[in-house]
Amino acid sequence: MLTYPYLHSWYLCTNKLQPPPMNELLLIVCAYLIGSIPTSIWVSKSFFDIDIRDYGSGNAGATNTFRVLGSKWGSFVMLVDILKGVIATSLYILLPYYLTDEWDRTNLMIGLGLAAVVGHIFPIWAGFRGGKGVATLLGMAVAIQPVVAICCIGVFLLVLYLTRFVSLSSILAGISFMVFILFIFNEKETLYRIFAVLVALMVVLTHQKNISRILKGTESKVPILKHRDRRRQRRS
Repeated sequence: MLTYPYLHSWYLCTNKLQPPPMNELLLIVCAYLIGSIPTSIWVSKSFFDIDIRDYGSGNAGATNTFRVLGSKWGSFVMLVDILKGVIATSLYILLPYYLTDEWDRTNLMIGLGLAAVVGHIFPIWAGFRGGKGVATLLGMAVAIQPVVAICCIGVFLLVLYLTRFVSLSSILAGISFMVFILFIFNEKETLYRIFAVLVALMVVLTHQKNISRILKGTESKVPILKHRDRRRQRRS
């Protein structure tokens, strides 16, 4: 009969040294707390003595920061919110088991990333009133599918340059993520394909008011490319 030490060793070998679920749950909680960092709120209160949620669309995200505080602070908030998604999604490296098992690693990364996105939308540090999670979602995509994420960033920047609508840029970048995964890169992994569809749906659903304002012509443009607009006005 196997004694306890031998039985324990056999269990670890046959289960690939998989960590106990409590470790994974702890990482998911940490990912949520990282996502909950209210970048735009801290910036608006620290440097402008206002709460960004009392202005513009009332949203605590990069889009409203662009609209209310300008492109410099909007870019800063967007960068930090993207980093939140990257760091939270990459927490899997703290559990060595996931460094060698791609399937389980993908599952955990998606779970960690979504926890960070939920944290951004419902931040515990800011009364559960946050942003729409697009930048953090992009950071999650950077960690999981960096090449596709870079393509989406290119779509975002192109649309922003042409229209100056951050909301429209975010929507089209989210939809393009799905298009890249399903059709252009033709990703075979079912989990990735489901994730891509969920990303597109989430972005569209969280921007319904923005879509309505764009169709009505009342959506605000961000204050960038002022020199280009002045040149156009002079020519006209």
